[in-house]
Amino acid sequence: MNEETKKAIADHALAEYPRESCGLVVAHDGVERYVPCRNLSAAPGEHFVMSPEDYALAEDMGPILAVVHSHPGAPARPSMADKAIAEKSGIDKWVIISIGIQHDGSVGAEDWCDFGPSGYIAPLIGREWSHGTLDCYSIVRDWYKLERGIDLPDFERDDLWWEDGKSNLYMEHFAEAGFIDVGQDAELQPGDVLLMQIRSKNDVPNHAGIYLGDNVMLHHMHGRLSGRTVWGGMWAHALRTVLRYKETQS
Repeated sequence: MNEETKKAIADHALAEYPRESCGLVVAHDGVERYVPCRNLSAAPGEHFVMSPEDYALAEDMGPILAVVHSHPGAPARPSMADKAIAEKSGIDKWVIISIGIQHDGSVGAEDWCDFGPSGYIAPLIGREWSHGTLDCYSIVRDWYKLERGIDLPDFERDDLWWEDGKSNLYMEHFAEAGFIDVGQDAELQPGDVLLMQIRSKNDVPNHAGIYLGDNVMLHHMHGRLSGRTVWGGMWAHALRTVLRYKETQS
């Protein structure tokens, strides 16, 4: 990137602080240009969700060269979520700028980092939470990829979709992903997807875990690190149904 582009990125990041800024570098009429975009995340100080409308407008200006975002008060180092979303993006270059408080109390740019897709899959245990990128459905997809070699489709999902009064994403898409509903009382098999309802205003299943066998579930709760837990108790009480991949149905 040239110095003019870097200055535009830094100015935007400083203006958005303490929110994460986000934007795109495009080739407009053969000239590199930074296009600032809106961050629509429900937690903009921790994550960014780029406005689809802004993305489309930038794309109309020319080929996208890089995706850019800031890390306010954090190092210019890609998080698990950053690396995971880069894998899905189809964009080869990602740029991070860190913004922080300086010795004189001012806010300033501190460091830069660029990275790109490299085949990264976040570890199944201890992964960070980022809705739509590293969440309860993402861990189902990644477990099936790593353990069974099966590529499950991804689906667009808004944060807090289970509170919008209409959405029922798991039940609407499970057949498309290759699963069948074997019912709440099914005898569990390793690889079964346990659909649970946890504080859902839509009164629909909004959390999923993978049954690993031996009374153990792998899952990723909203806002927490992923991990294993004993199946039963509150989780079994929240169970609404069990999904089984068609090819493993006996």
